Amino acid sequence: MSEGTAELVLISDKVIRMTEGEPMGPGFVAVRDGVVVATGPKEDAGAHIGPGTRVHDVGGRPVMPGFVDVHAHMEVAARTHYQTVDCRAPRCGSVADVLATLRAHLDEAVDGWLVGQANLFFDQKLTDKRLPTRAELDSVSTEVAIAVRAGGHITVLNSRGLELAGIDRDYREADYSITGLPTVLRDETGEPTGVVKEMDNLLPLPRLSGDALHHAIERGVRELFTAHGVTTIGEISESVDGLRAMDRLHQDGELGARLRIYLWAPGTVSLDEACAHREWLDLKTPEELLRVHGVKMFADGGYSAASAAVKQPYVNDDHAGHHHCGEVALSPDQIGEALRRTAEAGLQLAVHANGDRAQDEVCEAVAAAGGAPAGVPAPRVEHAGNFLPDPAATALWRKAGIIPVPQPVFLYTFGDFFPAYLGDYGRLGRFPFRRLLDEGWPITGSSDVWIGSEERATNPFFSIWCTLRRRSFLGEILDAEQEITLDEALRMHTINAARTLGEGDRYGSLEAGKYADVVVLDRDPFACPVDELLDVRVDEVYLAGRLVHEAAPIR
Repeated sequence: MSEGTAELVLISDKVIRMTEGEPMGPGFVAVRDGVVVATGPKEDAGAHIGPGTRVHDVGGRPVMPGFVDVHAHMEVAARTHYQTVDCRAPRCGSVADVLATLRAHLDEAVDGWLVGQANLFFDQKLTDKRLPTRAELDSVSTEVAIAVRAGGHITVLNSRGLELAGIDRDYREADYSITGLPTVLRDETGEPTGVVKEMDNLLPLPRLSGDALHHAIERGVRELFTAHGVTTIGEISESVDGLRAMDRLHQDGELGARLRIYLWAPGTVSLDEACAHREWLDLKTPEELLRVHGVKMFADGGYSAASAAVKQPYVNDDHAGHHHCGEVALSPDQIGEALRRTAEAGLQLAVHANGDRAQDEVCEAVAAAGGAPAGVPAPRVEHAGNFLPDPAATALWRKAGIIPVPQPVFLYTFGDFFPAYLGDYGRLGRFPFRRLLDEGWPITGSSDVWIGSEERATNPFFSIWCTLRRRSFLGEILDAEQEITLDEALRMHTINAARTLGEGDRYGSLEAGKYADVVVLDRDPFACPVDELLDVRVDEVYLAGRLVHEAAPIR
């Protein structure tokens, strides 16, 4: 093949490059050695076509860069195919539906456990407006341990589950877990009710390993991400075995997405181990496809468990227990040390901070520590931008030099329910994306997919729809004035996301010199009514110019 000739030329009536100032319209993308070598008007494509070039004219189907999901728990989500029964609302509309579903799947128990996957804010989404009780789960079985996981922050156990977990009236919670402050709810006599908060990683739930884990991850990446056009995943680690499975899968050419791993400390490994990962992890895959990119830490818990650290008290003691404003789990010294250690290791620090008080304390600690040094990506604050009751808080973000990482999908997932937990205070500043973009924040969209996420959480077009439609689970339109444009929403999920990872020069837009991570859509999103965005299908996905997904023909 002669110099200047491309291996692949994609031609389309609409190329959406996601570059500044370049019009969308008929054009081409030329690829050689996995990299975009040229783009331009359709009539200029011939200059890059030679005898060995594969020319693929997709006609009226748009071509755009692959999507980037900067915050996902892919391994956790992948495991749910094998280890849980789907009890999510609206699939299950009531407690009775949940119990019936669990009964129908009792024979699927693994290692003596039957685990039900339920949504975040499950108590608000069921018609009963409550969680199943311990006694109700006992009516399903007292021999099989049952755990209904309502997202990753709150779980309901039956009596057998409590027994296997060692939780009885004399049980005393640990001072800290990896997602927040552990809490066992008790009745007036001191007996555990079955509801536990921020304790999922302390429970003896079944685990996948070996070939089963390998297959789960391959399927999870393919079905949850690649099929929806996601070509780069910011993966929050779950297990070392999972990381090694990802490495083997990439070596075998079986994964269709780049993985940027954030080692969960101390959930997966210690901070010391994370910063020294090259000494023991020994990944074989080239770093452009798989690399340890950062460290993820938790500063507080979740709203559904009333353990996000907020400035106003939770309004319902049943939710809040004895920690009515939540707890900040990381001290300023711990944050400062983590920032220093990760920077020395060339890693990006990402801190989970759901509540407004947690975000302020994290930013104050980062600012006091001097922020990230030159050459290291700025620290991320996960979930900053989801709930912003005080608009002035962004001044502290700017002082600290952090990157806010909100999740538009949560507008649908629990935008309704802030007031149920925080009263009128919870109506202020829900997902203020218009305001943040106008202030110059290059915010991103990500799935934060975990157990209990909505069924469409990993589809970027669902997230994009959330930014435009702003419709919640119960059908409420939240603060319509915060709607953004489709172009802005696409940028959140492509070039803005790549820049959040510090890799905007490598992917996120279709430009010469960047990886040829390209998707072909079945229709033009700019010609769709907003609600039709939910139906946009990804027909083809290319990772570094290699076709890794092709949708089956519609019959």
